[in-house]
Amino acid sequence: MAYIFAIPFNSLSSSVTVFNGLNFSEWREQVQFHLGVMDLDLALLNDKPAAITNSSSADKKSFYKVWERSNRLSLMFMRMTISNNIKSTISQTESAREYLKFVEERFRSADKSLAGTQMA
Repeated sequence: MAYIFAIPFNSLSSSVTVFNGLNFSEWREQVQFHLGVMDLDLALLNDKPAAITNSSSADKKSFYKVWERSNRLSLMFMRMTISNNIKSTISQTESAREYLKFVEERFRSADKSLAGTQMA
């Protein structure tokens, strides 16, 4: 028997380490874990599906709807877990996958240089 527990979205986001520009690896790992647990990581794992039409199959329509929800909530979740001074410097995108990739490209080097400093 499966049980479904409703956990407030903001309570889950508050348990994620806030991204401050220097802790990308830790932040990404926690974001991916939480979105996976909430079954919202579809948009991180898959590109946006082709637009649906009247002739699209029921499966394609269903997948598109689930992907759209995953994308919207994943973007919100990531934005809620980024420091305000960092958030304002990140370009807005329509895709959670692109947003995460942009943050990674922009801040991963700072994350690596901090790790190198701590190891020395």
